[in-house]
Parts: sequence; C-alpha cells; structure tokens
Amino acid sequence: MKQRMIIDMDEVMADTIAKLVRVMELETGLTVNEEAIQGKGLWEGYPDGYRQSLTGILHRKGFFEDLPVYPNAVPVMRELNEKYEVFIVSAAMEFPNSLQDKYNWLGVHFPFLTWHQIALTGSKSLVHGDIMIDDRTKNLDPFPGKGYLYTAHHNLGITEYPRVNNWEEIGNEFL
Repeated sequence: MKQRMIIDMDEVMADTIAKLVRVMELETGLTVNEEAIQGKGLWEGYPDGYRQSLTGILHRKGFFEDLPVYPNAVPVMRELNEKYEVFIVSAAMEFPNSLQDKYNWLGVHFPFLTWHQIALTGSKSLVHGDIMIDDRTKNLDPFPGKGYLYTAHHNLGITEYPRVNNWEEIGNEFL
C-alpha cells in the first residue's frame, strides 16, 4: 500500500505571495521590502492600514486562478503521484471565491491529479496521512503523520519540523 502524502497549495505549489505583492504594487504603488518580512507576515511589510487592502485582494474572484507555479513543482508532483497516494489539501473557506479558482489552477498546472485528490477545506486538522508538506505549523501541528515545513518568508525562524526549501529538495527527499 502506498504512503499517503498531503501537500499544501499556497506557498508550497503556488507562489501566492508573489502575486499578492505584484497586485498591491500595481494598485497602491507600494512595494514590500523582502528583508523586512523575513520571519513575519506579509502585512508587516506594508504601512499601517494596508492589511484590509491585502485581504480584499485575496477575496477577489480570480485572484487564485493564475498564481505562479514554483519551479520544478510539476515534474516532481508527477513523480510523487506515481509513488504515493497524493492529496492536495488547501485552505479555501476563508476566501470562498478561491474554491473554484484553486480547483481550476490545479487542473491547468497539474492535470494528472484527479478531483478525488483535491480537498479544499476550512481546517486541515480533518486530514490524515503519513507525510504532510505545508508552510504553516498550524497545519502541521495537529497532523498525525510526519510533517515537513516548506520554507516561506513567514516561517524562517521555526525549527520544530524538518524543512524542504524547494521542489528539487522535495524530489531528493521523497523520490
């Protein structure tokens, strides 16, 4: 029986932050200093009062539909899908318009995954498996299997989990 692998979408497969930063710059003229947000949330890189703007962008229909894909994610995912029982589990209920967007995005970039392998949820504590790759410890903490932290600007100071920094490392670790 194959091991079950749970993989997050945002900030693991898709570069959600890159798009959010780009949209903020286009709409407000504000740029974020990458060094200023190391180990922090993205909103901390903007002046006070802009958190609502960031959240508003995330609530838009279509925002999640054309996110950049991280390098090597597609070929590594294809191989993982052959070796493991893979499920993409992504939080989507906080931003309801993201449900259809995320499903469409996965269909475009990862057409080898079936709809049976996609779980868009409000809480990842509902899922179980052997391995989880996620950028948030709040999702890894309740997970009963082995958790791996995918490196993102907001989690740089966290040391409780083994880390994977990119898809090449994921391939080296699991294939």
